Amino acid sequence: MILFLSDTCGGRVHEKRIADATPYPLPAGSRLLQDLGFLALTLPQVDILMPTKKPRGEELTREQQRANQALHWRRLRIEHVHSSVKRCRIVKDRIRLWKEGVRDVVMEALITASATFGHSE
Repeated sequence: MILFLSDTCGGRVHEKRIADATPYPLPAGSRLLQDLGFLALTLPQVDILMPTKKPRGEELTREQQRANQALHWRRLRIEHVHSSVKRCRIVKDRIRLWKEGVRDVVMEALITASATFGHSE
């Protein structure tokens, strides 16, 4: 379920900078899937799911490897949705819908359709 969409930014802006500047209105008890590029990002009362980084000179345990693999499959679906958004050029091209909230509705519809019909696991 999509709880929040941030504004779109150019490709040269790092996601961490966008995250730091954006207030996330996630309800308490939400689960946020994030990658290792956001190590310092924390949100109050939000469960952050992030892969375990391999310690220098050591190996991950089997349990950590399985947990990372499970997160990988979830992230893969998200990356497929991102590629569908890019394929439709919805972020690159200008959306000429000026009415308040219409752009979010278009983006949500595309993401939902892509996640539902676009790719199978």
